[in-house]
Amino acid sequence: MQPFLADPFDSDSLHEECGVFGVIGVTDAANFVALGLHALQHRGQEAGGIVAHDPEQGFNSARRFGYVRDNFTKSSLMETLPGPLAIGHVRYSTSGTKTAAIRDVQPFFGEFAMGGCAIAHNGNLTNATALRRELIERGSIFQSGSDSECIIHLMARSIQRNIPERMKDALRRVEGAFSVIAMTRTKLIGVRDVLGVRPLVLGKIGDEGYVLSSETCALDIIGADYVRDVEPGEMVVISKGRIESSRPFGTHPGRFCIFEHVYFSRPDSIIGGRSVYETRRQIGVELAREAPVEADLVCPVPDSGTPAAIGFSQESGIPYAMGIIRNQYMGRTFIEPTEQIRNMGVRLKLNVNRALVRGKRVVLVDDSVVRGTTSRKIKDMILDAGASEVHFRIASPPTAWPCFYGVDTPDRDKLLAAQMTPAEMKDWIGVDSLSFISLDGLYRAAGEAQGRNDACPQYCDACFSGDYPVMPSDQVDRGFRMKTDPVSGDAEALPDQTGYKPVDHTLTPNELTRSMGD
Repeated sequence: MQPFLADPFDSDSLHEECGVFGVIGVTDAANFVALGLHALQHRGQEAGGIVAHDPEQGFNSARRFGYVRDNFTKSSLMETLPGPLAIGHVRYSTSGTKTAAIRDVQPFFGEFAMGGCAIAHNGNLTNATALRRELIERGSIFQSGSDSECIIHLMARSIQRNIPERMKDALRRVEGAFSVIAMTRTKLIGVRDVLGVRPLVLGKIGDEGYVLSSETCALDIIGADYVRDVEPGEMVVISKGRIESSRPFGTHPGRFCIFEHVYFSRPDSIIGGRSVYETRRQIGVELAREAPVEADLVCPVPDSGTPAAIGFSQESGIPYAMGIIRNQYMGRTFIEPTEQIRNMGVRLKLNVNRALVRGKRVVLVDDSVVRGTTSRKIKDMILDAGASEVHFRIASPPTAWPCFYGVDTPDRDKLLAAQMTPAEMKDWIGVDSLSFISLDGLYRAAGEAQGRNDACPQYCDACFSGDYPVMPSDQVDRGFRMKTDPVSGDAEALPDQTGYKPVDHTLTPNELTRSMGD
């Protein structure tokens, strides 16, 4: 077994790629966008950007590294972004360069014969490499390493006479997961892929103002009212206080990312009419039923484990307590991780409440186990503080497969659950017990009373099951082996530690195109 190495700052957790936010029909729309991006900061902390349009000054943009609060709160900057229409983006890179490059920061802007257009994209295009190669061979010149730029180039090559139709043409060529917002001189456009893997919601502000956002929590900060989710495969075009809706990709059963419920979305957001907080609390309830334990305290691993820990405590009757305290001011760029600092590990972020846990049997509730290194360090901290026992309860099934739809997941050989059984993971982490919520239990917590429908899953759960709803073409071309059903005859099933045996209902690129329509 090879050692599992991780950056003590953040490489042992999963990261969303980005958040998007757009506003039309208000004075100084860029100010509203900045506030919305601040509320979506948890979805991306590397960089942010805003593009605005003013009838007199035209398009203006600003892209900056770092937090929204450090850049887009300065009046000197915001004055350069006038106008009643603006879109914005916060980024965490899952594609494009991993080093700092301002050219990779969205929104991207293109000038077409019928006027300018800016786009911002949340998700991942699984055929971006093939598309990029094709476009370069045809003369396209790329400015960034981002898969999202492919959309602009595809739009440029469309023969359609308006930008919404060009977007439809472009998005019919791409595979994977996308929630895209775009703006022209007069229109705000939002569109989701046919499976609706990544989120996008519609809100209303004032008499004629409308908002598009990755999450509902960003509507609250600007005083906008939630209207509805943009549906899977739907395009909305907003102009002059009116909304036009179309289904350019046909219809297909949605496969929303279930990890949005577990981790990515803020607990004060609403997904599909259901409170994220309540889903996470219910995950803890299901965990307590599936994996009871005798203990003295239930403690969350801050902050994502908190609602599940509350649910576990309520269902089990074991008192809830803040056994671990998070340093709220520990940013991702706090200090250069020298070897000395690296050895401190998670202690820079987390500290144990020694007086509370001393002599106690402690249940730790966390959102996931990725590489497992952080779990080992937290266990060591709890034992060093005098706890008599440490039990881990994980608010998701074992993460055994990488995500190719917009989540920064390690390669499969670096995922602990892909290399070990839960029993082996328990021994490797060094805890008294370790239990994960079952896939059916997770579905029940998300409102599916009968659990997972294996014939037609209600969510995308590929990171747990290896059941990819859209074939990751680029990754397969690079040698990635998918787990398929031996009955299908496509391939022999790969070994898996979770025990899950999926049905092969993956959409191939051709099948996906047919499902989208002509």
